[in-house]
Amino acid sequence: IMLTKEAKEITGGLSAPSKMPGPAYNLPATQCITGGKRVKIPGSVCAGCYALKGRYRFSNVRLALARRLESLKHPRWVEAMTALIQDEPWFRWHDSGDLQGVWHLKNIMEVCNQTPGTMHWLPTQERQYLPLGSYPKNLVIRLSNAKNNTAPGQAWTHWSTVVDKGFHSCPAQSQGNKCGTCRACWSREVKHVTYP
Repeated sequence: IMLTKEAKEITGGLSAPSKMPGPAYNLPATQCITGGKRVKIPGSVCAGCYALKGRYRFSNVRLALARRLESLKHPRWVEAMTALIQDEPWFRWHDSGDLQGVWHLKNIMEVCNQTPGTMHWLPTQERQYLPLGSYPKNLVIRLSNAKNNTAPGQAWTHWSTVVDKGFHSCPAQSQGNKCGTCRACWSREVKHVTYP
């Protein structure tokens, strides 16, 4: 079994978003394949991306994101991520950044297979990587809408929408910007989550 110290060295370690009930793994938003194009489109969910401002601009955070991006192709990445996540009940992939290719999604799926006691949530804009067939039962992939206030552009089992007005189901805004007891994003029973 890989030791935590070695696993952190290989992967660049996990992030600890204050909103979440557990750790996450983030990458530089500047390296988002689809988001890098959509960030320039007014009305897209990527316009004004939160992961391109605030604390994400601190030099220590940028260096950590770059280390994680570099680590993705390490031959022991799956083993190292498994070691870091195995005791966590909830895990979010990419509180910034996104999938880098089909190989990346397959590696995440293998980590999920090796951490059956963890519920994983993966939001993504990378539609082209999703038609792989079956997914681990402890992984919810939420396809993020390309534009605010719109329905999903393709059929998918779970998705999320950013809304400028009207009803939203994410309660974080009314509870100190934290998930609290809500686990809708991780739930296979919840097909559509909206965020303000």
